[in-house]
Amino acid sequence: MQWRGRRGSSNIEDRRGMGAAGAGGVGVVGMLAILAVGYFFGIDITPIVQGLDQGQGQVQQGRPLTEDDRQWGEFVSVVVADTEEVWGPTLPQQAGMNYAEPTLVLFTGAVQSACGGASAAMGPFYCPGDRKIYLDTDFFDMMASRMGAGGDFAYAYVIAHEVGHHVQNLTGTLGKVNSLRGQVSESDSNRISVLTELQADCYAGIWARQAQDRFGTLEEGDLQEAMGAAQAVGDDVIQSNAGRTPVPDSFTHGTAAQRQEWLMRGFDSGDMARCDTFAEAGL
Repeated sequence: MQWRGRRGSSNIEDRRGMGAAGAGGVGVVGMLAILAVGYFFGIDITPIVQGLDQGQGQVQQGRPLTEDDRQWGEFVSVVVADTEEVWGPTLPQQAGMNYAEPTLVLFTGAVQSACGGASAAMGPFYCPGDRKIYLDTDFFDMMASRMGAGGDFAYAYVIAHEVGHHVQNLTGTLGKVNSLRGQVSESDSNRISVLTELQADCYAGIWARQAQDRFGTLEEGDLQEAMGAAQAVGDDVIQSNAGRTPVPDSFTHGTAAQRQEWLMRGFDSGDMARCDTFAEAGL
């Protein structure tokens, strides 16, 4: 991926030197989410849980940023800038509305958002309450070492997917989805969650296509990296790798094949109208 020497975004909030101080209590819901992620990914999250428990009410010292930290920060900033360049004109042209840029928060270990406290074990996430994306770049190391999905364009896909959720928030999709999920059964709620995630994958594909067309971002093998990442984060693959029999009713993000399909649908078309997972599902 061609990213060095490119413009970085000013919408980066770096909290990595803060440690866990100010992260707040994760709470019961957050703790369950941490346990669930640890279970699905086959990761021993006991040290994380113990650290959160011991850290309640304590101020923990942050650590100085390393050269690797600084490189990650530069990379993330450039990717976010590219999403701004793409969605700035695309949203008005295709959805008839202005694009409001999100902020990406870099953190280490744990963080406090408008959606509550969260641990890095939960992976990157978007909070519609403050329109911020939260990312611990150690997740990228986990993608490479535990999921076999390394590569800078694979990491960029992850960021573009979270920006896709921001686009959904701006268009009103997330609000409608959250309202609907509270009115249906758990299995139907999971199905709606899958459609939401697949649409964000499709939007990530739109970003990849336009980043290539406008900036010549892609290098040989980059698209395969993104496809590999989409496969690695499929619910069926995650559950299988954790030693479980995949249970479709429990899926919340979609199968590997679905995630790859919708990523490529966005890449091939560059058209938001082709990303309407809900209409295709009859909703």
